[in-house]
Amino acid sequence: MTHERLVTMIRQATKDVFATMLGIELEDHPEYLGVTAPGPSEGVLAIVGLAGAWAGSGSFSCSALMAQKISGQLLMQEYSAIDDDVLDAIGEVTNMVLGNVKTVLEEELGPMGLSIPTVIYGRNFTTRNVGKSQWTVVPFQCIGEVVEVHLCLEPGKELSAKISVAQQQVPAILTMLG
Repeated sequence: MTHERLVTMIRQATKDVFATMLGIELEDHPEYLGVTAPGPSEGVLAIVGLAGAWAGSGSFSCSALMAQKISGQLLMQEYSAIDDDVLDAIGEVTNMVLGNVKTVLEEELGPMGLSIPTVIYGRNFTTRNVGKSQWTVVPFQCIGEVVEVHLCLEPGKELSAKISVAQQQVPAILTMLG
């Protein structure tokens, strides 16, 4: 799975959810590969896990003010602070965006599971990924601010073992052919 393919999936899924469910049109910002776990050091961050032949994590992050605006659009009422409704709404938006990405991924990678979102709100927090994975980061301009969708996906243990065996066999096969 390439970074470029993930970017295409994330852009389409995020724009579809924001346009359909929130009535918000997003503008693209340049995507990039990140080497650290996602997230701002403050604001709202929602994380889901993906499992299957490929596994990883996805997240959605934004400022506290943007979380209130997004929740207001989804639930059709104004929010002046972060409360349980806002955190639930951001979790639901994350679930819809990354659920749509998962559906497209399944066409190429087979069945996958998606965890229930975990939503974090606060200041001066840090996230960390135990692996050494790269993150596909796709930012969007949204009502005057930037929101980001992050995705880290790697072959699962069983698939990694098969790839490792295949990589070990390639030199022997090339020697036999050469």
